[in-house]
Amino acid sequence: MKNKKDTNIINIQNKTARREYELMDKYVAGMVLVGTEIKSIREGKVNLKDGFCTFIKGELWVRQIHISPYKYGTHYNHEETRDRKLLLNKQELAKLDKKSNEKGLTIIPLRLFINNKGLAKIEIALGKGKKLHDKRDSLKKKDSDRQLKEMRLG
Repeated sequence: MKNKKDTNIINIQNKTARREYELMDKYVAGMVLVGTEIKSIREGKVNLKDGFCTFIKGELWVRQIHISPYKYGTHYNHEETRDRKLLLNKQELAKLDKKSNEKGLTIIPLRLFINNKGLAKIEIALGKGKKLHDKRDSLKKKDSDRQLKEMRLG
């Protein structure tokens, strides 16, 4: 018999992040959420497109992630784009803080998912913004890889 958790797989991607940034180190972090936020996440009503991470008083926070209000929520419903604290260990926080202070590096959310225990997790990455010519190079490489794959299969 399958659990309810197994049938409802949540995996929300930030597709623009992979296009706009050259990704380096990836981390999986927990999030501090309120009750109606997790219910909206389980319904898949999340937008990671404008999200970014920042350090405030030594703690990592994710900002501008839009989690829609829960449709059955009452006056206890959450704010849609409030700042949410991320949960990482001290070594990971120190490493991210040090690297994010370097010129041109930022921390961006890549994906939001529900793990096997039913907890919401967010995958973040240290990224460096791509220039226009870098994006063109990435597209050319992607096209050539696709053609090679088709030749092997065909």
